[in-house]
Amino acid sequence: MTPHPDPQAGAAVKAADRAHVFHSWSAQGLIDPLAVAGAEGSYFWDYDGNRYLDFTSGLVYTNIGYQHPKVVAAIQEQAGKLATFAPAFAVEARSEAARLIAERTPGDLDKIFFTNGGAEAVENAIRMARLHTGRPKVLSAYRSYHGGTATAINVTGDPRRWANDNGTAGVVHFWGPFLYRSPFYSETEEQECARALQHLEDTIAFEGPATIAAIILETIPGTAGIMTPPPGYLAGVREICDRYGIVFVLDEVMAGFGRTGKWFAADHFDVVPDLLTFAKGVNSGYVPLGGVAISGAIAETFATRPYPGGLTYSGHPLACAAAVATINVMAEEKVVDQAAHTGETVLGPGLRELAERHPSVGEVRGTGVFWALDLVRDLQTREPLVPYNATGAANAPMAAFAAACKKNGLWPFVNMNRTHAVPPCNITEAEAKEGLAALDAALSVADEHVA
Repeated sequence: MTPHPDPQAGAAVKAADRAHVFHSWSAQGLIDPLAVAGAEGSYFWDYDGNRYLDFTSGLVYTNIGYQHPKVVAAIQEQAGKLATFAPAFAVEARSEAARLIAERTPGDLDKIFFTNGGAEAVENAIRMARLHTGRPKVLSAYRSYHGGTATAINVTGDPRRWANDNGTAGVVHFWGPFLYRSPFYSETEEQECARALQHLEDTIAFEGPATIAAIILETIPGTAGIMTPPPGYLAGVREICDRYGIVFVLDEVMAGFGRTGKWFAADHFDVVPDLLTFAKGVNSGYVPLGGVAISGAIAETFATRPYPGGLTYSGHPLACAAAVATINVMAEEKVVDQAAHTGETVLGPGLRELAERHPSVGEVRGTGVFWALDLVRDLQTREPLVPYNATGAANAPMAAFAAACKKNGLWPFVNMNRTHAVPPCNITEAEAKEGLAALDAALSVADEHVA
C-alpha cells in the first residue's frame, strides 16, 4: 500500500494524543510520539508519507507482519458470528486456539489458561506454582523482563522494576549466564554454564530449597539483550528444579511462536518446563491475548480444587479467532522455517559482517529473527556505548544512532547500549537486506563515539 500524505489529519491525531493519552514507561512532557497512518507487512508509515521498515515488530509481536489478510478476515468473521462471550463457556474459537497451541508446546503442556497478555500470563503462572508447591519464593534472573503487573514487575530484573519493587513479593534475583559480560569471569561457554549453575545452586541453598516455589527464566532473554543460554544450562536448571521440587517456568512471551526459528525457543534446547507463558506472537498482536501452558501434574492440582484466578476476557473470541488464523497462516506459509532460514542466511551473516566493519559493534547475538548488537565504546574493554540505564545527555550516542536509523527509513529497537534486529518472522530477503543497509549507515554514527 502506498502512503498518501495528509499532514492535517496527522496533526489532529497528534493533538488528541498529547491532550488525552497517558503513555507507558514515559515522562509525559518529554515524549513526541509519531502519528501512524497505516501499516502493512513489514512496514508502517506516518501522515507525512514517510515509510519505515519495522525492525521492532511493534513490540516484538507482529510475527506475521501487519494486516495479514487472512487474520483480518478471521477477526471480521468472528465479530459477525460471536463477538464476545464469557470465559466459563465452551466457545469454538477458544477451544480451537487452545488445541492448536497445545499441539505445538513441548512435552505434556496440554492445558491452556488464557490471559490478555504476557504480564498476566506470568502473574498466573507464578500463582499456580505457589499454590502447587505451597511455597512462597520465586527466583528470577537480573537480566530479564517479565511484565508490568504487580508480581511480574517484581520478578523482572531490569531497571523498570526499581520504582515498583516493594521488597515483599518473595522474589530473589540471581545472575544468569552471559559470557560476553560474564559475572563469573568465565572464558568459555562451558565455564559460564558450569559457574552459572553453581551460582544458582548456591542461591537456592542460602534461600532454603523448601521455600522456593518456582524458577522463572526467559528461554532466550529478549529486552535484556537476546543472550542465548550456553549448551546445557537450561537442562541443568531443569535438573535442579526436579531435585528440589521447584516448578520450572519458561517465559516465551517474546521468544515464542516462530521468533527464534522454532515454534518455541525451548525446542532448541530439548527442555520441557512445568509452565510456559506466551503472548505476542500467538496472534501477531492483532487482538490482545496471552496464556499459560500447563503440565499435567500442575493441572491435576486443580482437578478438584478450584483455581483462584480468572479474567473477564480470558480467551476472548476475537483474540482466539486471531490466534487460530495466525497459527494456521504460520503453518501454511512455513513462517517458522522462513524465520530460521532468514536468520541463518541473511540476518546472521549480514549482522556479523557489519560487526567486522564497525568498531562500535562489540558482539552479535541471536537466532532466527531475534538478534542483538551490543554497542561499545571500546572493543577491548567492552565498555558499553552508553552507561547502564542512561538518560538525557548520557544517552546521546544511542539517541543519535536511533535518529540515523529513522532518517534512513528503518524503525529500530533500541534498549540501553543495544539495538535489536527483530523484524517480522516472514520478512523477505530483500526487506532484511534493506534493513541491514540502513543499520550499516546508522552504525557509522555510532562509530563516531568509539574511544
